[in-house]
Amino acid sequence: MTHRAPAGRTMKVDGLARVEGEGALYVETDGDEVVDVQLRIYEPPRFFEAFLRGRSYTEPPDITARVCGICPVAYQLSACAAIEDACGAVVDAPLVDLRRLLYCGEWIESHTLHIYLLHAPDFLGYPGAVELARDAREVVEKGLKLKKVGNDLVERIGGRAVHPVNVKVGGFYRTPSRRELRTLRDPLLRARDLAAETVALVSGFDFPDLEHEHPYVALHSGDEYAVIGGRLRSSTGIDADVSSFADHVVEEQVPHSTALHAHLRDGAHYLVGPLARFELGGDLLCESAREAAAAAGVRPGCRNPYQSIVVRAVEVLHACETAIDLVDAYEEPERPAVAVEPRAGVGHGATEAPRGLLYHRYEIDDDGTILDAVMVPPTAQNQPAIEHDLFHVVERSIGMAEDDLRHLCEQTIRNYDPCISCSTHFLDMTVVDRATGVVP
Repeated sequence: MTHRAPAGRTMKVDGLARVEGEGALYVETDGDEVVDVQLRIYEPPRFFEAFLRGRSYTEPPDITARVCGICPVAYQLSACAAIEDACGAVVDAPLVDLRRLLYCGEWIESHTLHIYLLHAPDFLGYPGAVELARDAREVVEKGLKLKKVGNDLVERIGGRAVHPVNVKVGGFYRTPSRRELRTLRDPLLRARDLAAETVALVSGFDFPDLEHEHPYVALHSGDEYAVIGGRLRSSTGIDADVSSFADHVVEEQVPHSTALHAHLRDGAHYLVGPLARFELGGDLLCESAREAAAAAGVRPGCRNPYQSIVVRAVEVLHACETAIDLVDAYEEPERPAVAVEPRAGVGHGATEAPRGLLYHRYEIDDDGTILDAVMVPPTAQNQPAIEHDLFHVVERSIGMAEDDLRHLCEQTIRNYDPCISCSTHFLDMTVVDRATGVVP
């Protein structure tokens, strides 16, 4: 942090802790007025969309899994959905259920990582999970036990816990036997109990007072809490097929970030993620999750981003219950995958990553070569709203000591569990010399 002048100050957080990826915070004030707040994502662009051009239509699940080590399943299944859409393939219902079960594992491990290791220390007054473990070892151990069940579920179906290798366009390379999956039932029952305890734990946190008015956007399915597929819904009335995503959402490059910023066509910032899913589909949670949410004091319509940690815990409970039901109902599919034949076309796919809606679009030619690829990750969609919320947090807390203000800003950013590595995927950047207006 540095002071600029007596009339104002500039606060810099050069490296954000307890977020996935590399980012910084820049806050500029002039007296009692907030001039600028920027969430500066400076992680180098990773060019995954460019990597996909010219590759075979069968390759996106393996390539996109490397976008993120925490939510690879989201990228794999969004990619599969888009390619299958382009090729006109319909995946068998038992394989869709197995994909849902795989996704449950990712929700459990990702949400639990966020809750216990990244965000809970903020509310409990610790600089990190290591310090928390010194005084409350049992709390951190509970989180690690819960996370392990999610990792084991991903490994059992996906082939390994990080960057799974068993997912393919049309289904899987191999499907597990019923006996293999049944060995996960008892751990999932224990995880369900831990998840219920997690909801009770986080609901007792002291939440800063902040209300936002951003529209919520999420997938919505008429008969289940949407994870894979569904229609594009918003709290402001959007109800459209996923193929119309670009009709409603615009991505733009901003000078201070290697991540694109997304907004609605009318210019409004919006939010994806647990609070959005909860508002738009909370009535579709399983019964125990609905009851836990009510007991925790959160209901659809919640506008306090700090309470997102409670909704994440509720979603872990829902994922555990869903996984148990899917394991109980599992019968080995007749085939591990359906045939997906290439054809020229454009396909769209979206799933609900733990952090929020993840959209993929692929254009392929008649032999299956990928001509164009677009991925819109949750953090790119949330970043403008995060900056907006930070502006108001600083505005209300401008007289706070700088160390305390910095901590509050970092805590606010962690509300959204930003995956910075996922969001740095832009393809083109223009640099203009402000003094001359000339591109160097």
